[in-house]
Amino acid sequence: MKKGHQVTMKEIARKLGVSVSTVSRALKDSPELHPDTKKKIVEAAKAMNYQYNLLAQSLRISRSKVLGVIVPELTSHFFSSNISGISDTAYRRGYNVMICQSNESYEQEKANVKTLVSSQVDGLLISLSRETKSYEHLQELYDREIPFIMFDRVTEEIPVSKVTVDDAHGAYLAVHHLLEQGCRKIAYFSGPEDLYISKKRKEGYLEALKEFGIPESEARIYVTDLTPEGNRKISLQMIAEKDRPDAVFAMIDPLAIDLMTVLKEKGVKIPDEIALAGFTNNPTSAVVDPSLTTISQPGYEMGKIAANHLLDQLDEIVSDEPQSFVLQTTLVARESSKKKH
Repeated sequence: MKKGHQVTMKEIARKLGVSVSTVSRALKDSPELHPDTKKKIVEAAKAMNYQYNLLAQSLRISRSKVLGVIVPELTSHFFSSNISGISDTAYRRGYNVMICQSNESYEQEKANVKTLVSSQVDGLLISLSRETKSYEHLQELYDREIPFIMFDRVTEEIPVSKVTVDDAHGAYLAVHHLLEQGCRKIAYFSGPEDLYISKKRKEGYLEALKEFGIPESEARIYVTDLTPEGNRKISLQMIAEKDRPDAVFAMIDPLAIDLMTVLKEKGVKIPDEIALAGFTNNPTSAVVDPSLTTISQPGYEMGKIAANHLLDQLDEIVSDEPQSFVLQTTLVARESSKKKH
């Protein structure tokens, strides 16, 4: 152990194979615990030279009553829905929120975390940027026992609570719908492959193909960085292919709409030549021509659940053991996928 390192309750919990909340209760001499368990934890804490964090405790008592929120972009309808759910919930429970956007930048996300922690927020709610592939800044939060929850874009590498939608099932619903329309050469337009949602939506895409007897070797996957330029590049690449797909499932609606623009430019008929489906149910998906088939996800509800759970942890209504909340999605079938039979 490094010189000057301050042992945390998480390290004691890992060493003994118990939960952090159990360690916390033992060190507070809670009557709920069995005396033998309490004794074992207290002895381990002494042996590891654990120093009770009076600063952390004082911060818990004299709270700022502010939650920090980090989202990839504020202009997104989905993330603004998340923020509404978080803000409404926080306000009802006597809290305010401080909102930062990472602009899909890993460096900015790290700076956001630093700013919010310096501002002494009581806890954080974080949705990762598309550039985030390293999680040291989150590990540091975890090691310092600063409460935080991840939502929508998450990583499994940090053991905190997460609120997501069933991305795999949502993708399955979209691709299953395209298959039911008679499409068989269905492409998946994916975001960066490291993104949690890219992986999960790919799982659902492959599951639907398998159900219709289409092997994974026949999957058509195109990867973009999700910028308008990157989206245009893979759209042109796909259109130029001799044996091009007869349908595309795009990971998010803005990607589907960028593809739709290119298809129109090139005179490709939607859905007769190429059917389209997206994911998110952005307001624009209902007003483009043709209207976009998509998957609706409960953004407001996601924000509400994430904020309530974080506040429940802060108020010690629930333990700080990681929980996973998975919300369901629904198919919204529109004109971009309805083939004439």
